[in-house]
Amino acid sequence: MDVTESLSQIIQKTGIFFYPLLLCSIFGLAVFLQKIWQLRTSNTIPGKFLDLLYNFLDHGEIKEASLLCLENNSSISRIAAAAIDARTSDKELFHEKVEQAGQNEAIDLARYIEGLGSVSTVSTLLGLLGTIAGMIKIFSVISSDDVINPPALAGGISEALYTTAIGLFIAIPAFISYKYISGKYEVLVTMLEQESKKIIELIKKKPGPV
Repeated sequence: MDVTESLSQIIQKTGIFFYPLLLCSIFGLAVFLQKIWQLRTSNTIPGKFLDLLYNFLDHGEIKEASLLCLENNSSISRIAAAAIDARTSDKELFHEKVEQAGQNEAIDLARYIEGLGSVSTVSTLLGLLGTIAGMIKIFSVISSDDVINPPALAGGISEALYTTAIGLFIAIPAFISYKYISGKYEVLVTMLEQESKKIIELIKKKPGPV
């Protein structure tokens, strides 16, 4: 693909397939940037917050720990707040509420990740569809004309090659981004589970049925 060609020439050669491919690229980039921001450690498991929380819980300062959770907007703070609120419940209900809070956070963190993976698949399929459309145009020209018209034939070939190239150009980075975000998500969920267990153990050590 000649990088010096204008956008209008590329649009003309890819035909109607350019626009859905463009939407895929915009959606994929938007999801990637949003997940990179959301899955930062400072947004999910901030170290300073945990240090203060553990200190309060270790000294039995439940009220201070609860206020700290309310002031902090992170995944682990919401799980900790649920655990503190449910500390006087019976054991089964206590664990149920903490588990539900953890599941809610995991669902929120996972939102749109599969959509990023879908961008890779859809872009590849759109590129393939463009290739098929271009080949149909080529064979239509060949079958209808006694004398082959080189410009018309070249137009079909160009559309086939351009849509395939652009589809792969979008699909490959989207797939890499999907694998990276998925891996980061799994690591953070594991860390959330580990920190939640520590919070539960600290709460269990304090007076009150749990």
